[in-house]
Amino acid sequence: MTTPTGATGEAGTASASRLEEEGEIAADYLEELLDIADLDGDIDIDVDHGRAAVEIVAEEGTERALRRLVGEDGEVLDALQELTRLAVQAKTGDRSRLMLDIAGYRAGRKVELVKVAEEAIARVRESGTQVALDPMNPFERKVVHDAVAAAGLTSDSDGVEPSRFVVVKPAS
Repeated sequence: MTTPTGATGEAGTASASRLEEEGEIAADYLEELLDIADLDGDIDIDVDHGRAAVEIVAEEGTERALRRLVGEDGEVLDALQELTRLAVQAKTGDRSRLMLDIAGYRAGRKVELVKVAEEAIARVRESGTQVALDPMNPFERKVVHDAVAAAGLTSDSDGVEPSRFVVVKPAS
């Protein structure tokens, strides 16, 4: 297991220590899960943008086995993240916003989503009208909202889970 190394940003040290504690609790929970599932992986803990961030990193040759914990379109990963958040909440008494990644799935997906956002941004700038994207999970929507905001445009989420989607709009 790797110890916390991330930037605390605006969170401050008191919040950073709370987030590090969340990461440690999550790591313990996930280590037990890996043992039960007889899977190998290292666990990295970080603090990123005011959230505890935990990643199960595949050891050489174990990437395929860990991909089972990601599932199709990250569905298993989303479920494991929620279970891990509940485990943290059970220990701390506070709701967790912890982010979980397994074998770099979310990191790779983030790159893909930024490209999708950039294409939508270009279409909005060209047409001057809003563009609705395909449904996305909360992690994916956040990545798109962040990319849109960084480009100086606005965005909203619309619809109801699991069909919630992002609408990219021209700057006001």
